[in-house]
Amino acid sequence: MSRFIERILDLDRRWKQVIQIAVDTVLIVLCYWLALALRFDNLMFMRLSAIWQPLIMVLPITLAAFSALGLYRSVLRFISGQVLSLVFAGTVVSMMTMAVIDSAFSLPLPRSLPLIYGPLLFLSVSGVRFGYRSLVRQPAHHKAPVIIYGAGESGRQLASALRQGAEFAPVGFVDDNPALHGSFVSGLRVHRPQRTRDLVQRHHIKTILLAIPSATQSERRRVIKSLENVGAEIKTIPGMTDIITGRASFSELRQVTPEDMLGRDPVPPRDDLMSVNLRGKSVLVTGAGGSIGSELCRQILAMEPAALVMLDVSEAALYTADEFLRPIAESTGKTKLYPLIGSVQNPNRMRAVIRAFKIQTVFHAAAYKHVPLVEQNIIEGVRNNVFGTRSVARAAAECGVEAFILVSTDKAVRPTNVMGATKRLAELVCQAEAAKSTGTVFSMVRFGNVLGSSGSVIPRFQKQIKSGGPVTVTHPDITRYFMTIPEAAQLVIQAGAMATGGEVFVLDMGDPVRIADMAASIIRLHGLSPWYPDRAGGPGEKPGDIAITFTGLRPGEKLYEELLIGDSATPTEHTRIHKERAIHLPPDELDACLDRLMQACLDFDVPEIWRIILKMPTEFQPNGPIGDLLSQQLGRVSRV
Repeated sequence: MSRFIERILDLDRRWKQVIQIAVDTVLIVLCYWLALALRFDNLMFMRLSAIWQPLIMVLPITLAAFSALGLYRSVLRFISGQVLSLVFAGTVVSMMTMAVIDSAFSLPLPRSLPLIYGPLLFLSVSGVRFGYRSLVRQPAHHKAPVIIYGAGESGRQLASALRQGAEFAPVGFVDDNPALHGSFVSGLRVHRPQRTRDLVQRHHIKTILLAIPSATQSERRRVIKSLENVGAEIKTIPGMTDIITGRASFSELRQVTPEDMLGRDPVPPRDDLMSVNLRGKSVLVTGAGGSIGSELCRQILAMEPAALVMLDVSEAALYTADEFLRPIAESTGKTKLYPLIGSVQNPNRMRAVIRAFKIQTVFHAAAYKHVPLVEQNIIEGVRNNVFGTRSVARAAAECGVEAFILVSTDKAVRPTNVMGATKRLAELVCQAEAAKSTGTVFSMVRFGNVLGSSGSVIPRFQKQIKSGGPVTVTHPDITRYFMTIPEAAQLVIQAGAMATGGEVFVLDMGDPVRIADMAASIIRLHGLSPWYPDRAGGPGEKPGDIAITFTGLRPGEKLYEELLIGDSATPTEHTRIHKERAIHLPPDELDACLDRLMQACLDFDVPEIWRIILKMPTEFQPNGPIGDLLSQQLGRVSRV
């Protein structure tokens, strides 16, 4: 049968139409004969030649009606319930033709014959078509059985697309709507969510597909959480926004991401705050090739600035960002895009850029941010994060920039690592510039980890899972705050718009997440089970698929992060943005400390760098053996 169907499918379109007409011809004759047999309750009518005469006219008129209605233009593999209306209309034409012929020629036909013939014709013509569609769509043995979560319009479209594809065969729906439970949608039964585990085991399901693009983030999180332990991999179709904007199709399946598990319901950005520092202005973003920098550029482009200058020291990162953003800029034609290679540590370069492009707003996102790397490269971390910030901030003030926004981090609060300490020093630099500036409004925006950024723990988990594990976590109790990159960028822009000078804005990051729990969730959503070797019952026991091992805190790493230096924060007009007035140094005193710090960097004097940072109001509390760290750094420097 499968070979026969494949041969039919391979035929030319015209031959397929010829076959449809031939089949309908047979069906019309059979239905006419069966209607007579049912009416007379015997076969004696077959001897009467006059009783067959109406068929000579009914047959071609019925076929012509079906053709005019477009029935033969329908692709049988893709037909839906709408085809029933075409068959019904053609059937009515056939019945009326039969009645008119009988009346006009006074033929020996029973008056009830059209009423018997019509339903038979409708059922047979439509039944043959839907029967053929079922044969074509029946699951192939090589297709993987799947369950679709969501029996709405998107779920029905996904089921139809999967039946036509070669990878998955849907075996049923799961839906939260009690009114749908037990019913059939697109030929598939709709089940209660509580039956998901049973369905997975019964049908040997390896993959569950989420078809709930219009669900809120909290609803998606609830559904995903409920599916963690069913023993199947979870994939999803894109969100409704991506589908509507054309960035994705509903049939494009992807792995469930940490954003799906951890993301919050977004607060729509306020256009007045988004545009105040951007619309029609010349904007500079440093570190434009990074995760936050490139997303800032994308959000800024949407506000139609006159010019967007993207600065980065990495040619590769800048090229990637420019390649992605240029089509967006060209589509509107309202923003000129300028990708520039340069280091923020070069004050002359910064002044030249700001003056040449008449920059009005600066978003300073350039920084070394990876804790272990900065911990092993203290001098470069200090020079880039501290003196790079001072270079850009002073150039902005000298050239009359209207707004300067520093992208900071939660690691700047009571830092235990060099990276956090340098970011706190960068905040002190901006606060000092705010204290002496007469024109530029300086502000800082502090937030935690962003999902999917370079160096994020989550991509590392996913890579480790694909390679078979183990998944490595530094400590069983370590927690972190998480936020999506788009939300962080939007809030940074809006916070900068509310600044009056010198504020540290703190973004509401939600609740902290236990990293070990997140690792276990990601493993389960891949259809695998996590296990902990140090908790196994005996030698060689492996009660799960992917091991989670604990490697110990790295030098400078905290168990938990904080967002506030003081005890409280002041609310702002935005529900997810708060502000605090952090401790700062007078500009002259800060300059004296930074001059000594720069000289220590030039002298490669790491112990002096430590001593200077520890004396400054950063609340720096380095964890781990400082002596070992210093000796490692000094030994590395001596070999340069």
